[in-house]
Amino acid sequence: MSRLGTITRRSFMVLGVAVAGGVAFGTYAVRKTPPNPLSPEGEAVAMNPWLIIDQEGVTVIAPRAEMGQGVHTTLAAMVAEELDVAWKDVRVLHGPPAQAYYNAAMMEAGLPSAHYTRDEMSGWQEALLHAVPKMLSLQITGGSTSTVDGFDRMRHAGAMARESLKEVAADRLGLARSQLRTEAGMVIGPDGRGLPYADLAADAAQVEVDQPDLRPRTDWKYLGRAMPRLDMVSKATGTAEFGADVRLPGMKFATVRMNPKLGGEMRGFDASAALTMPGVERVIDLGSGIAVVASNTWLAFQAADAVEIDWGPAPHAETSAELFGKIAASLDDPPNSTLRDDGDVGAMTGTVVQAEYRVPFLAHATMEPMNATALLEGEYLTIWCGNQAPVVIQQKSAEAAGVSDQNTTVHTTFLGGGFGRRGESDYAALAARIARELPGIPVKVTWSREEDMRHDFYRPAAIARFSGAVENGTATALFARIAAPSVTRSAMQRLAGFAPPGPDKGHVEGAFDQPYAIANYRVQGHLTDSPVPVGFWRSVGSSMNGFFHESFIDELAHAAGADPLEFRLGLIRPAHAPSAILLETVRGMSGWTGRTPQGVGRGVAFTYSFGTPVAEIIEVRDEDGYIRIANAWIACDPGTALDPGIIEAQMVSGLIYGLSAAAQEEITFLGGEVEQFNFPDHDALRMHNTPRIEVKILENNTLMGGIGEPGTPPAAAALANALFDLTGIRARELPLNKSFDLLL
Repeated sequence: MSRLGTITRRSFMVLGVAVAGGVAFGTYAVRKTPPNPLSPEGEAVAMNPWLIIDQEGVTVIAPRAEMGQGVHTTLAAMVAEELDVAWKDVRVLHGPPAQAYYNAAMMEAGLPSAHYTRDEMSGWQEALLHAVPKMLSLQITGGSTSTVDGFDRMRHAGAMARESLKEVAADRLGLARSQLRTEAGMVIGPDGRGLPYADLAADAAQVEVDQPDLRPRTDWKYLGRAMPRLDMVSKATGTAEFGADVRLPGMKFATVRMNPKLGGEMRGFDASAALTMPGVERVIDLGSGIAVVASNTWLAFQAADAVEIDWGPAPHAETSAELFGKIAASLDDPPNSTLRDDGDVGAMTGTVVQAEYRVPFLAHATMEPMNATALLEGEYLTIWCGNQAPVVIQQKSAEAAGVSDQNTTVHTTFLGGGFGRRGESDYAALAARIARELPGIPVKVTWSREEDMRHDFYRPAAIARFSGAVENGTATALFARIAAPSVTRSAMQRLAGFAPPGPDKGHVEGAFDQPYAIANYRVQGHLTDSPVPVGFWRSVGSSMNGFFHESFIDELAHAAGADPLEFRLGLIRPAHAPSAILLETVRGMSGWTGRTPQGVGRGVAFTYSFGTPVAEIIEVRDEDGYIRIANAWIACDPGTALDPGIIEAQMVSGLIYGLSAAAQEEITFLGGEVEQFNFPDHDALRMHNTPRIEVKILENNTLMGGIGEPGTPPAAAALANALFDLTGIRARELPLNKSFDLLL
């Protein structure tokens, strides 16, 4: 019998004692509503932490970062749907660091149970999941949780503001609130007379009303359809402000150099040559590296290259082979987790299949390299940067500058890609440290692409060993053992100063939580102690486990002599009907028959991650000895499709991100250093080698799921399975360009 239910109940019991009982934070603190952090200037009025009204319209304060995923548009639509404002009158700003913007969905994502087995949560369970992120001010963009977390909260913000505005209007007109309606930023009376929101807002902000019912889907005007992106015009015209675009009067420009032998010390440096370069102002000793301050960024880069630095050795293994050796050795240690243990995998009968898979370290490789601007004026620090965790940026930057959190202001700009990398704080803390040396002077610190690539918090390398059995055309057993450094423990150690104990769910997600009705099914996670810095990378554990799990399911299908898609359907139908419908849908989209002509290969993969099941089919073609990734079909089911245009874009984006990593990306080590320097060494797919992609969105799933990450996990396996169909070669190691002549 599965242990998932037992683990879930115990998790709630432990959390209930610590939080609801008041041990950790105190009952009053848990129940207390976080304060409104907004203090707009002039006649603008903050109705609540998510909404400002002025004569120009409404400004929605987004609690999550916009890094290209379209979340500002969807979050704004949630507010506008209930507030009754014209889309042209809606603006969006990033929220400041504040407890009010905590992400409750992050806690739900951490539950050690499969999403497809969950029902709607009871009131006490939901309150419990809000308690910890609220008290820790977990204002984080990640885990594909932005719309899931905001769906009720942002709509309630709009609805409460609407009813408060109507209450004030009713008082002024001598009418009952029920006699009024709202439309296009106006409260309208029975006679058609309208009162603009801006004229009512100041009084309405002081009014408390009972929480109104939210509008049913049948009344939606914005949600459920593809809305014009609110960041579209500024990004198309170049007027959007990313971190790299920040300009301030009197600004200086800087860059950093840190030990390429990760974790090694700096023994000393000679900056004499750099300091003779016109425009170079300072070379700052950061202890673990140096910063060069100059009159422009390019000059800072050139001067940093001119500094002679004596770097100490890395404290970790010298080569990739040694690092993989440590990962393999951890498979001999007791497992950290067994989050699925159904039946008896020890008694396999029939045809037994065994396989070992490997994936490399990966960089985030955001298009906009790491950067931050800092200004220290007396005891006050201001930071400008794209980031995924404003409260963390505030705390770590304040610490680096030697000031208090309360005296530190963080301005979140647009992000030129995040993928988890901008959930870290190192780049902002370094900028604050440099600003401490230049009081009263704003300094923009920009990393070179080489520095960025070689000082990432990498997606960990991993090894997985699978064994399974098939009888009578179906799978009867699956046993997976997955070894890698722990992303969660590594990141939490940096974030909060401690590593969470207990089973590491993120380590095995994408493997233990899949809706396959296999009677004997066990998934174990083994954690590797490795000093290589690792961090959250788009789709996290599912990024590697999707490849492992779906490659092995494919191997089982072939061992059973079955069509790979029909084989999956037979196992998924009894476990989760919406997921089975997805596979049937992608079969129809692609015209899958299970038979491909000479020179063509097709592969299918399915992964349920971040609340959203996704099925993908990849088609490859032999073109004069080179293999082109020609076509891709994606079917996804997020439960409720809030913006089909954005969902499609994110599915395409996630697929390309996953295919890029699968085809040609890896981070390798030699002499303790990362060998990859720039995009030619760790490249993404380009327009000429990206497949034609078709997406279909379904809404059969019971609960709402995320969008930004679920398109990535099935990509590598679908491609590898297609290559097997084409060539008969089973690739069990990424990247695939090691085994195939891909047209890249």
